[in-house]
Amino acid sequence: MKTELDHLAELAGQGRISRRDFLGRTAALGVSAALATTLAGKAFAQTPAKGGILKAGLQGGESTNSLDPALNLSQVTFSFCKQWGEFLVRLKPDGGVENLIAEEIGASADAKTWTIKVRDGIEFHNGKTVAAEDVAATIERHADEKSKSGALGILKNIKGVKASGKEVIVTLGNADADFPYLMADYHLVIQPNGGKDNPNAGVSAGPYKVTVNQPGVRHGGERFANYWRGDKAGHADQIEIVVINDATARLAALQGGQVQLINRVEPKVVELVKRIPGVTIENVSGRGYYPFNMFCDTAPFDSNDLRMALKLAMDREELLEKILRGYGSVGNDFPINEAYPLFSADIEQRKFDPEKAAAAYKKSGHSGSIVLRTSDVAFPGAVDAAQLYQQSAAKAGIKIEIKREPGDGYWSEVWNKQPFSLSYWGGRATQDQMYSTGYVSTADWNDTRFKRPEFDKMLFTARAELDQAKRKAIYHDMAVLMRDEGGLIVPFFNQFIDAAATNKISGWVKNPNGEMMDGYALNECWLNA
Repeated sequence: MKTELDHLAELAGQGRISRRDFLGRTAALGVSAALATTLAGKAFAQTPAKGGILKAGLQGGESTNSLDPALNLSQVTFSFCKQWGEFLVRLKPDGGVENLIAEEIGASADAKTWTIKVRDGIEFHNGKTVAAEDVAATIERHADEKSKSGALGILKNIKGVKASGKEVIVTLGNADADFPYLMADYHLVIQPNGGKDNPNAGVSAGPYKVTVNQPGVRHGGERFANYWRGDKAGHADQIEIVVINDATARLAALQGGQVQLINRVEPKVVELVKRIPGVTIENVSGRGYYPFNMFCDTAPFDSNDLRMALKLAMDREELLEKILRGYGSVGNDFPINEAYPLFSADIEQRKFDPEKAAAAYKKSGHSGSIVLRTSDVAFPGAVDAAQLYQQSAAKAGIKIEIKREPGDGYWSEVWNKQPFSLSYWGGRATQDQMYSTGYVSTADWNDTRFKRPEFDKMLFTARAELDQAKRKAIYHDMAVLMRDEGGLIVPFFNQFIDAAATNKISGWVKNPNGEMMDGYALNECWLNA
């Protein structure tokens, strides 16, 4: 009950639930009327304060970053776009979908035609009113291969988009009951004319207007006076993201008061951070995972025997204990965990087996070292993880050569470019979206080059299947195929571990959809008066 009450209090503090609903839901939990009234008084006293400059020190920024949301790659662009950008919908902490620019989204009986009603009275930063034509153009641009959008994979099913009055009609090739979830993808910032004229302008309808854009250094914005949800977001006068890729420097900036929020606290220092006066660790489990990616179409990884040897040569339990310090769970070489509602728990867990790894390695015919690229920015503890893996692989007679890459340029020059490297994924709202973004053959972000027609066929079949039991069975078979033949090694699923100076700010809400409250921390938290 305590957890549910805390959740209700957080919703009340954010203005996401009325006082009447708060009292009704606490009564349903068996809370007395007197206690419920007291709790309501405290919860609704957490009224957001306006003013000041709210700053975050974030890892995941590079000098090559762009304001074009189609090119969002790492944490800084992910977080900054949610300050200046507005979306059709967003994911709620409970996994549902909240409408934003989309007032309503409805489907035809066969789930192939979707109608998006565009909300009235929302203004872009340039003074133009958001129209159905802007929404249609945004979807069109990201569905065009020329845009190189990270959302391209999930939009492949779209066959037509047209604006009609206040509505946008989207026609799909195959039925897809998950279509509204796709529209929450963080690349799909609604821009004037879809960003076709100038995608780098940083103009949308979010709570902040872009004032500073120094890629790899800092980004900032000032409150947009005409933001349509001004009572719920955009509390600070200004927000600023300082790019601090070094974990020690990031923590020092928080402790010294230069910033009020940081991401990616390393698990090994969590207990130390908890002792810092006024600082709170904000950790939450979700769908994120830290993979080792092998290109299935590039030697020597084009041999499934070699891929299997490398999977069996990983001691996942050791990595979970020493790298994540328990702030996560063991992975099984496919990108889905129990956070997904159609997860199959009956798939055998892969374990460290140096003898079988050695046999598979010998069968592959490969000899010599295997180059593994890593960097501090890949994920917290990525360099140490590579070294632990090097040690466990050696027990199977496999020589791993670690190449440590610089942080600046890692996401543009190493990830999805080099055949064996460490990475991170934040997960997606649904299994279909996760597979479509990174593992269907045509996905621009297919960072393991796993291209199997039978896998694609299963994905499309599952997408059109409205019977959830049948759909789950298909996802089971997809997971087994990827686990046994794919280029993905998943040692563990991580928790998002952020830290906040809660003596200076309020409004933090745990959100399993992504770090920094799924990117919304800077515009939904506020400085204490």
